[in-house]
Amino acid sequence: MKIGLISDTHGLLRPEALAALQGCDHLVHAGDIGKLEILDALRAVAPLTVVRGNNDRDEQWAGVDLNHSLRLGEIGLYVTHEMADVPSPLPLGIDVVVTGHSHKPLEQWRDNVLFINPGSAGPRRFKLPITVALLQVDGRHRQVKFVALA
Repeated sequence: MKIGLISDTHGLLRPEALAALQGCDHLVHAGDIGKLEILDALRAVAPLTVVRGNNDRDEQWAGVDLNHSLRLGEIGLYVTHEMADVPSPLPLGIDVVVTGHSHKPLEQWRDNVLFINPGSAGPRRFKLPITVALLQVDGRHRQVKFVALA
């Protein structure tokens, strides 16, 4: 199963991001979406799980969760925008934590849990890369690949 991870679009969904996410079985947007149209475009690619970020504040985002747990295949995912909002201890059955906010791609293992920040796919911030991530899941095996967009 291939899971596409995207975050911090801030109103800009690059064609390169959509191209990188093609063929995914599921997509996750880890917040700071910016425009509802972005969610529609992502849903046209694959089923979508989304959380709102610290910049998704007005009424249009009221129905979007701040965090979300889901099971895809044999793994449990926990999604929230900011690393500071990840609970400790994690809920039972969580194998992957997806966050955004920092705009910095991150792949880190902690006690057999894979923490991923796909980086920012939206407007460039400082000199940080513009990326999405692809999470390949085979049973309980998890492997992440970052895709540079610009």
